[in-house]
Amino acid sequence: MTRMNIRAAILAIALALPVVVLGQKVSFDYDKTADFSAFKTYAQRKGTPANDQFVDKRITDSIDTELAAKGLTKNDAAPDLTVMYHVSLKEKQNISTYSMGYAGGYGPYGYGWGGGWGSTQVMVNDITEGTLVIDIADTHKKQVVFRSVGVKEIDVQAKAEKRDKNVAGAVKKILKDFPPKPKKK
Repeated sequence: MTRMNIRAAILAIALALPVVVLGQKVSFDYDKTADFSAFKTYAQRKGTPANDQFVDKRITDSIDTELAAKGLTKNDAAPDLTVMYHVSLKEKQNISTYSMGYAGGYGPYGYGWGGGWGSTQVMVNDITEGTLVIDIADTHKKQVVFRSVGVKEIDVQAKAEKRDKNVAGAVKKILKDFPPKPKKK
């Protein structure tokens, strides 16, 4: 196989591979004066829900699961915390280029400049990026004490089981740092 055929084969394989999906990016912030050890109960309230009833249920169920795992009890009548989530979707374009070829030459002080060959392929993919924000507020003070944000590319063609897994994983990662650990002095 010639070098040109090998390079063409590598390019064909690279173009056939699916776009690499980056992991979910998560950030959080919190009220450093809040006593998180005092919070024992929570209730969920409507924020900016998903426009899909199945996704909405997946998110609220996952929030319940994560908060229960952290020792909080759901109490809609008299909660210490109010939890709301907000979802937004944004259509974006992912532009990738793949170059292949050979550029020849004799150097800057040589007696001439050689030619080369090559090609560049440009791929444009439409992607959906989802943002999930979870706000946790002190019910009595009526102010947010914890906010976490997760951003990730969404597979809009995923099957129901995969969506269950993706949403549960996203909520788990978003609430990973709740309650925040106080800094040691």
